[in-house]
Amino acid sequence: MKLAVTSQGTTLQSAVDPRFGRAAFFAVVDTDTGAFSAVGNSVNANATQGAGIQTGKRVVELGVDALITGHVGPKAFAILKTGNIATYTGAAGMVAEALEQFQAGKLKTAESADVEGHW
Repeated sequence: MKLAVTSQGTTLQSAVDPRFGRAAFFAVVDTDTGAFSAVGNSVNANATQGAGIQTGKRVVELGVDALITGHVGPKAFAILKTGNIATYTGAAGMVAEALEQFQAGKLKTAESADVEGHW
């Protein structure tokens, strides 16, 4: 399974970024092979508006199966849902810890956005 985790840095020891649309990076991990890469999100993180929508489109382009984040707004959630990406919210700590929480079944699939837009 290919996962994207919102991240404040470029390593597995970086903190999970609680904001989806304005996350600094995405840690992209293939749980089958262990492959890891960090993908920057500075264009969308610094956008004056539409960050969640544009970031949602970017994550769909990454070809991931699921997203792990702290929070996601309604417009971004709609883009992710349309892209068939399962979204898990409530992640905290380091990226590696969020991956462990996911693999242990401690993160729940979001049924809807958990914050208003422009959070």
